[in-house]
Amino acid sequence: MSFTLPGPFSGSLESMLVFVVLSAFSGFVAALVMGVPMSRQEDGFTPAYIAASILRGTTPDEVSEGDAYVTHYGAGVLAGILYAVAYTALAALLPPLVSVGSMLVLPHAVATAVVVGFVYSFFAHLVLPRAGKRVYEERSTAVRGQWLRSSFVFGLTLVVVLPLLTAGL
Repeated sequence: MSFTLPGPFSGSLESMLVFVVLSAFSGFVAALVMGVPMSRQEDGFTPAYIAASILRGTTPDEVSEGDAYVTHYGAGVLAGILYAVAYTALAALLPPLVSVGSMLVLPHAVATAVVVGFVYSFFAHLVLPRAGKRVYEERSTAVRGQWLRSSFVFGLTLVVVLPLLTAGL
């Protein structure tokens, strides 16, 4: 029994794994690019510190810069993998209207929106409230707004990077 991706990625298990790896790498690149607006906002890296503190079982103030970055980039890779799953499912469900390189445009756009919406909502509504009373009560609105803007940068990067990386598939 063999499993194949729908649409332009139909082929072997190997081509599917290549697509997942390229999607994960795209998530990493998008997390790197997302770091630019995050570094320019007052609470820009607060999400990374909060997420790392939850993973480490500490407070955000106790998290090292390195741990925050590893968590941030790791989340980018996981978001890229989530994108691959969403794209694959959507490519099987949505009509193949237009493609750019190897990417079907409609599934690509919808999968990117799903990932950005998930990443933002997951942090804003599940992770941030666990940050501790002080962070949540004092800065939650500002952090959510900054995270929303940064999440859009992540999505825009995915929109551009993935078609470039998968052009030869």
